Amino acid sequence: MPAMKPIRIFVAIELDDVVKAALGRIQGQLKKGGMSYVARWVSPQSIHLTLKFLGDVSPDRVEEIKRAIQQACMQCAPFSVSLSDTGCFPHFRRPRVIWVGLDGDVETLAQLQRSVESELVGVGLTAERRRFQPHLTLARIKRNARPHECARLGEFISMAMIDESVSMVVREVSLMRSELHPSGAVYTCLAAISLDG
Repeated sequence: MPAMKPIRIFVAIELDDVVKAALGRIQGQLKKGGMSYVARWVSPQSIHLTLKFLGDVSPDRVEEIKRAIQQACMQCAPFSVSLSDTGCFPHFRRPRVIWVGLDGDVETLAQLQRSVESELVGVGLTAERRRFQPHLTLARIKRNARPHECARLGEFISMAMIDESVSMVVREVSLMRSELHPSGAVYTCLAAISLDG
């Protein structure tokens, strides 16, 4: 029997409509700065909070991965997060990724991420080398953007107004599939696992 074609998957927290609408408003503010053409904007409907990117995995491992995530979710009760500030990687003078940060119960969020990481490493998946920095990606800067355009967009990002009262309760973790198309990535939820702490 031929080997199954790998699928590209990741573990994430899906956002509710209130948060997505708020992210859309922040994008609208940033686009008014006149530099919106230097970035590829993520549709608010596609924005999520990634806990762990797994990359290409054989479909026959999905059940085992789902069980590992269930194990991690059993150790965590539902918790609340809110929007905090805008920022960029690596920094405002040379933005590559534009994001919104999170506030609220970020310690529980970090513990959940560590549990997910540890359970998945336990079933043989690669450990993440970078430190977990919870963020919601609004846009990625185009490769051909000029340094002065990037710096100008960085100024707008640093001054963006955020409604910090926007929050949501995290009740589940999703195992997501990502399919890359010329028009952008298409995401499908393969499993939604409740937090049962």
